[in-house]
Amino acid sequence: MNGGGLGSVARGEAPHPSPEWYDAQYNNRARIPEHPEILRAWADRSVGARASLRCMLDLAYGADPSERLDVFPPRAQGAPVLVYVHGGYWRALDKRDQSFVAAPFVDEGAMVVLPNYALCPAVTIEHIVMQLVHALAWVWRNARAHGGDPERIVVAGHSAGGHLAAMLLACDWHAVAPDLPGDLVKSALAVSGVFELEPLRHAPFLAPDLRLDAASALRLSPAAMPAPPHGRLVAVVGGDESEEFLRQNEAIAKAWGPAVVTVCEPVPGCHHMNVLFALADPAARTHRLALQLLGLAP
Repeated sequence: MNGGGLGSVARGEAPHPSPEWYDAQYNNRARIPEHPEILRAWADRSVGARASLRCMLDLAYGADPSERLDVFPPRAQGAPVLVYVHGGYWRALDKRDQSFVAAPFVDEGAMVVLPNYALCPAVTIEHIVMQLVHALAWVWRNARAHGGDPERIVVAGHSAGGHLAAMLLACDWHAVAPDLPGDLVKSALAVSGVFELEPLRHAPFLAPDLRLDAASALRLSPAAMPAPPHGRLVAVVGGDESEEFLRQNEAIAKAWGPAVVTVCEPVPGCHHMNVLFALADPAARTHRLALQLLGLAP
């Protein structure tokens, strides 16, 4: 990302099987019959998290009504900061649906921030990326006031949020504002991220809302960037996910190389939705990987 946060990318090609194939690969709700129960579990756990934790809800990081974030302060000053970005294919869900992610990290010494963003088709993915850039700038400028250390910001995200986490790792922060450090985001964790957007143009259930063309899909694909970013990315994916999501995870590791993508692995026994529970489970390896990025675990 450069020139105000977004960067150009090298041109690549993607295969084009049938539209039905793309839908079968990327329509996770259709692949997971129990998805209504999982969505309810996310919501119920999130209500409990907001009730049990100290939190400041709907703080403005911009002028648009969608530009709000929730802050879960740490128990001690100077804590590392986890910014968690929800998924939903850039067109669904809300930060409050996944507040449950915050609870274990606050318990273990982190400050947690959950930002919202506008949704497609009302806006483009490029617009969403820039909203998240401004959210992270807000976090850096305001972390100390809420008990966090702005020099230790980690971004995590699930699905589309994994894509956004990767884009934020690659952001040219000096081009956004002169007061921001170049390494504002030092590391990121993507859970079932989407790193090549070209295939989504060919999935009928999704393409009309995303309104991507070949150029924008390429420009917004972390795996197509001409050079890897500085920093560290951990990329995990459910072991039982579609072939395309497994390939997407491998694609970012190949594109950015082992110096940046230090972990690229499946989470055994998980599909695209229940894999998020591993991030919030203190006994799970995915959770421990996040703690390591935050400097809260060896």
